[in-house]
Amino acid sequence: MPPDRRHLERVEGALNSGPRKKNTTSDPLTHRGRHFGRTVHAFCNIRSIITNGLIFLADEPEVENLSAQERREYRVFRELLKMCVGLEARLTGAREEEATLIADLLQKGSNASRADDTKSMKGAIIDWITPPGDSLHPPINRKLKFERGFKHDATGSLLCPTGLDWTDVEIKSKLRSREMIVRGDQWPKFLYRDIHYDPENPWNGLLKSQLLVSAYKHVFTSPSSVDADENKATKSGNARIHGMKSVTPASIAYIATQVRFALSCASQFSRTDTVTDSETFYLTLLDVLEDIDERDNVGELIKWWNRRIFPHSSPESIVAPVVGSALDRIKQKRAEAQAAAAAAAAAT
Repeated sequence: MPPDRRHLERVEGALNSGPRKKNTTSDPLTHRGRHFGRTVHAFCNIRSIITNGLIFLADEPEVENLSAQERREYRVFRELLKMCVGLEARLTGAREEEATLIADLLQKGSNASRADDTKSMKGAIIDWITPPGDSLHPPINRKLKFERGFKHDATGSLLCPTGLDWTDVEIKSKLRSREMIVRGDQWPKFLYRDIHYDPENPWNGLLKSQLLVSAYKHVFTSPSSVDADENKATKSGNARIHGMKSVTPASIAYIATQVRFALSCASQFSRTDTVTDSETFYLTLLDVLEDIDERDNVGELIKWWNRRIFPHSSPESIVAPVVGSALDRIKQKRAEAQAAAAAAAAAT
């Protein structure tokens, strides 16, 4: 049943005001908020999403009559309700203070997971970009960022926008001096498999780099699963904790955003950061991944990712035949022996 309009106005007023009650990181909503930020939307204002979502529930508008921004907010709100069982009933009957607390707990979880992933990826990414059995020249400090970005060839070549030649001395100089500014909608080469961008086929290899796969495993399955020779995920893996069995477009955009920031020389990751322009980068990726006209390319991309991250859950995975296996032969031999014993007993 849609929420009462008068009640909705009171809740909206509360959501637009400051927090009134101390929240806690151990709350189940904070736990859900962590996964929401990683897999649904990393930069949204959850108070705003809930406010507008409740209006959608009250007015029940036709989706085709909504703007692109409204459709995204509505989709994000529906995903939030799906992720948090019982949240819709709790919101529609919530007091003003409770509605504010709900939004703040979810936001706290989303912000905390982003901060945790930024911190853990800061050092790990140096391992991933270092050639096996070799070292970076000059070396990059795992704990400091000022020598990353376009200042270092290893990180600069990965961050270099597609369409630009990092080996061009003039281009490199302008990027390093910030005479040439890179905005969030200018995608870097590390998004592409083998760092190869084909302007005639921009989907070829897009979001399929090994660097992205390593980062995704680091966050969602476990840091230990990044090693190609160690195909395992610990019990504490975020995907397993939250029952995640498929890659989401938003989670790919989230990991790409974290990798881009880890490679940069910026020290603070926030939605308002104008140096790395992380929010713009994330949203432009998400726009393409959620574009209905790109659904065939995106569908193929998700299948590609699921085969690498969730091979046992992917419908694309091939299961080895049972017939002729050791277990199958044991069962056959047991059945044959039992049949022979039964026949012998019947003959006596």
